[in-house]
Order: sequence, then C-alpha cells, then structure tokens
Amino acid sequence: MKIKTSEAVFRAHPDKVCDQVSDGILDAILSKDKDSRVAIECLIKDNFLVVAGEVTTTNQIDYEHAAKEVLSHIGLEADEFEVLVKVSEQSKDIGQGVDKLGAGDQGIMYGYATNETKEFLPLPYVIARNIARSMDIVNRENSEIFGLDGKCQVSIVYENDKPKHVSTIVVSAQTKPGVDRLVYEQYIHDVIEEVVPSDLTDINTLILINPTGEFVKGGSYADSGVTGRKLQIDTYGTIIPHGGGAFSGKDYTKVDRSGAYFCRYVAKAIVKAGIANSCEVTVAYAIGVPFPVAIDVKGIESTFSDDKLRTIVNRFFDFSPSNIIKELKLKKQTYQSLAEYGHFGYLYYPWETISDDLIKEIKKEAYGKKIY
Repeated sequence: MKIKTSEAVFRAHPDKVCDQVSDGILDAILSKDKDSRVAIECLIKDNFLVVAGEVTTTNQIDYEHAAKEVLSHIGLEADEFEVLVKVSEQSKDIGQGVDKLGAGDQGIMYGYATNETKEFLPLPYVIARNIARSMDIVNRENSEIFGLDGKCQVSIVYENDKPKHVSTIVVSAQTKPGVDRLVYEQYIHDVIEEVVPSDLTDINTLILINPTGEFVKGGSYADSGVTGRKLQIDTYGTIIPHGGGAFSGKDYTKVDRSGAYFCRYVAKAIVKAGIANSCEVTVAYAIGVPFPVAIDVKGIESTFSDDKLRTIVNRFFDFSPSNIIKELKLKKQTYQSLAEYGHFGYLYYPWETISDDLIKEIKKEAYGKKIY
C-alpha cells in the first residue's frame, strides 16, 4: 500500500499568474514571428510585475500591454499594476547552436502516461486539477463570497498500483472578509462531491477546507509569484521526477518544453498500445547538439522488459529537436492556456493525439505478428 499525493492551484495563484503572463507574451511574439527565440520570466509582488528575459525576433511587441491583457483575462485589475520590462536579445552563442537545429539548452526531461484515467494521467493529479478548475468557475460566479486565489491537494491510497481510496482532500480558497464559513464551505463541498469519484470516498475521507481558519488576504499581496515555480502542477503532480526546467515563457526550440512534450507523446503511445499500464520516458540533451545524449524507458505492469520498450521507442520515435518541432507542429500552437492547469491531457494538442496507425505498428513491433 502507498499514498500518492498531487496538488493544483487556481489561475490567480501568484506563481500561476506569472506562468500565464510568460506564455501570453510568448504567444504574442510568436503570432508576429514564428521563428522568434523567446525566454521570458516574470515576478509579481503586490501590484508590481517584472518581465525579464531574452528575445530575438523580427517584430517587437509591447510587453506591458501583452502582460496586462493576461492579467485582465485572469480577472485581476490590470490597470492597477506597474510593469517593469527588462528584456535583451538572446545570446549569439546560444543562437548559433539552435540555428544549426541543435537543442536550445541542455537538460533532462520526463514524460509519463498511465491507463488509470481517460486523460492517461495520474488520478490524484486529475482530481486536484478538476477541483481547481471548478473552483475557478465558482469564484468568478460568486465574487461576493470568494477571492481569486487558492490551491488544493488530493491524497489517494493505492494497493497493487491501483487507486483504492481518497484519504485526504485539502482546499484552500480565498474568501471575502466577513463571509460566514458555513456559506463558503458548502460551495466547496459541492465542488468536491461533483469532481471526486464517489466510490473512492467514504466517512474516513478527511476533507480540510481553509485549515488555517481564514484565507482573506491572497494573491500577490499575500505571496510573491515567479514563473516556473509550479513544475509538478504543470506535469504529473509529483508522481514521477521532473528535470527542473520550466515550460512557460520558452519557445519550442527550448527542449525543456519540446522534449517534455515529446516524452509525454511517446509514453502515451506505449500505454495506448496496451504494452504497459504506465510508462515513464526520460531524455537528455546537450545545448546545440541536434540529437539526444540519452533516452530511457521504464514500463510499469508491462508485458515487456524495459530493454524491449527502449527498442520499440528507438524504432518509431525521433527525439531530435528539429523532428519534435515538426512532428508535434509546435510552430502552430498557442501556449497561454496550457499555463493554467497543466500541459497534458488535452486532445487538441498534437502530443496527446496518437494515431491508430502508430498504435498498430507499435503492437506489431512488440508482438512480432498481428494479434489485434
């Protein structure tokens, strides 16, 4: 028996605000020049927002305007914010390696898929994310009761790698001053009842709502925020390791982003093909080098050894940065919405779409004959 725990944050959590602003600026730049090189990070505190990084593009944008558009989209009073912009061009030392189709940075990326949910994501992660998404709707529809900030956490007991029982649910939601606890608790209980599978909860499930007793002061006035500080929320919720590189604010040549997307694509293909119940894929790159320096594959409850899975992956998947950009159509994507509730599980993104033909070929390679 083991307990797996994942958390999620609401869209107006200060770290997530910075992720969304970084990706909103990225989208604005790429909309004018698809070949731009972008690395943007943000810091927010009170009504002060810092936008910093390196950008090489043929068509500059108004960074302050782009940032405030995102703040307004989240529901914040954008006009109240002072924005400091400190952006320079990308280093030519980095650029020359990328221009030769090399990786935009060194690093290690992970991808994961599991058949325990329809999204092929870990159940604690999915439930936590769905609570956060539903609470954001409740917050907007009941602004006289709730503020915009908040976070949640879900712990599930597993037996033999199967989810058996939700042991703890934590929801911390910002509320307006003077709101009766019984009033806002009912809204949160309704969300939990709607989102959490009833067959996994019982009277022993511990539900903690605003466990400190009060959560009135929130957002950037209660806590600073920085881009890339919610990496596990962006991916798989602590279920597997993370290489440490943020996604948000980085263009598709940065393997922190593109490599992680491709690892997810590969892991999901393995699980969808039915040759492993869960799959973890790892890749490592060296900056400027046009191929990965290491690829590893681990299957959980797999019909085949990890060596066999690696052979299958090497047979069907090209991890070169140039191929990833092409195969996943990364020049055609927009990224801001991914910064809200995580980067995986949405079928309208190419790294989540595994063709039936590819599944058939993987099965054929695995079993050596058609058995499907």
